[in-house]
Amino acid sequence: MFIAATMLGMATPAIAAPEPATFPSRLDAYVAKEMQADQLAGMAIAVLRDGEVLVAKGYGLATVEHNVPVTADTIFQLGSVGKMFTSAAVMTQVEKGKIRLDDPIMKFFPDAPLNWRNITVRNLLTHTSGIPEFGSDFNYRADYSDDELVKLIAARPPSFEPGMRWSYSNTGYEILGILVKKATGRSYLEVVDTEIFKPLGMKTARGISEADIVPNRASGYKFVDGQRKNQDWVSPSMNSTADGSLYASLNDMIAWSRGVEQGKILSPAGWKETYTPVRLNSGKPYPYGFGWQIAAAAGQPRYYHGGAWQGFRTHYSRYLGDNVSVIILANQDNAPIVKIADDVAGLWDSALVAAPPRPKPEPAVAKRVAALIEVTRAGALRPADLPLAPPDFSDNANAYFAPLLKDVGALTKLELMKREELGDDVVYTYAASFGDRSLQVLYGVGPGDAVASFRIYP
Repeated sequence: MFIAATMLGMATPAIAAPEPATFPSRLDAYVAKEMQADQLAGMAIAVLRDGEVLVAKGYGLATVEHNVPVTADTIFQLGSVGKMFTSAAVMTQVEKGKIRLDDPIMKFFPDAPLNWRNITVRNLLTHTSGIPEFGSDFNYRADYSDDELVKLIAARPPSFEPGMRWSYSNTGYEILGILVKKATGRSYLEVVDTEIFKPLGMKTARGISEADIVPNRASGYKFVDGQRKNQDWVSPSMNSTADGSLYASLNDMIAWSRGVEQGKILSPAGWKETYTPVRLNSGKPYPYGFGWQIAAAAGQPRYYHGGAWQGFRTHYSRYLGDNVSVIILANQDNAPIVKIADDVAGLWDSALVAAPPRPKPEPAVAKRVAALIEVTRAGALRPADLPLAPPDFSDNANAYFAPLLKDVGALTKLELMKREELGDDVVYTYAASFGDRSLQVLYGVGPGDAVASFRIYP
């Protein structure tokens, strides 16, 4: 899988697919059912094959208050899908010699604490720096200068030595954006605009700004106690960081998809580096490159990333076996974006989402997972329950996962669906049944059988 994933441009056998003429109507029927089931506001969906658009259309409403429909020109916030643009921006500067992947980041931040001395640009790109997320008390409504933001991030010591583990870090990508500015003398957004958006013809893609007049801008919504509400407000400075502060339409993302498929922006070597899974200090690979997650579908590489920010949910997947790309943009926070992306790919070809063989049950693991579910339901997770998880993860898990469990009833069945080795961790995926309700539970253990991750999804 990992060798195949790094061989950009290698010949791959075509995957059988349905007739393009039947696909749009099947997609329309699926989307109508999904939007009704989840009471979603709006979505924009595109599916491409060999760079040609099979479907590109909007569904539902971009702005509920004014009854404005979603179209292919509607502007969505991208959330962490923006990380693939950040990584591409960094790589353009690597290829110009202004940044080196193995540069220590203290080259650009000489006043940083000594515990950053071994962190490299590569570590930031691959989420292996150890730089933790902000704490649960961080104020996203305050404005910060670059220097203030760096000091706040540096005040929290790294969770592990660089390269020892993989831990998703928005703050690491925020540092990358500031690093790009220091290396080039231009803001991260200027670099993305001149090096990516304009060359690829992404005509309406840009940085987030609530002050500017942005034609066709969608509103983001959250779903609270069965009611749709407007997104929470954050400060302008916290909506200009490189972890995911971009606007783009479906047409912009189609232009991006074509550029990526054609190997534009970067050299072949640059794209190969981007798609290469990181190797941890142990020598084991973790399936994440530079701003892209790496997987396999129908025996061929799949590159993808999702995003979630201010009521928006987004996803972009490339299936290299048949050169199919799926783009999903939604403007409500309860949109099950991964499920929708998988379902859309499965409508095109079920082989793309075929489940792997079921692993053998591990009763001892299932017992621990069931216990964690009940602790989470009570909002009582503690750091000691998740010793290898990032700081404050237990607080965030209580805040986000306890509401999902509040009204689902007793756990009636826990079925092991998948067991994966990711780096030094073993990650279990369970289907958890609560009567007629079902949730997905991810549980990861690291060295010493210590709990490293625990997540619950609709």
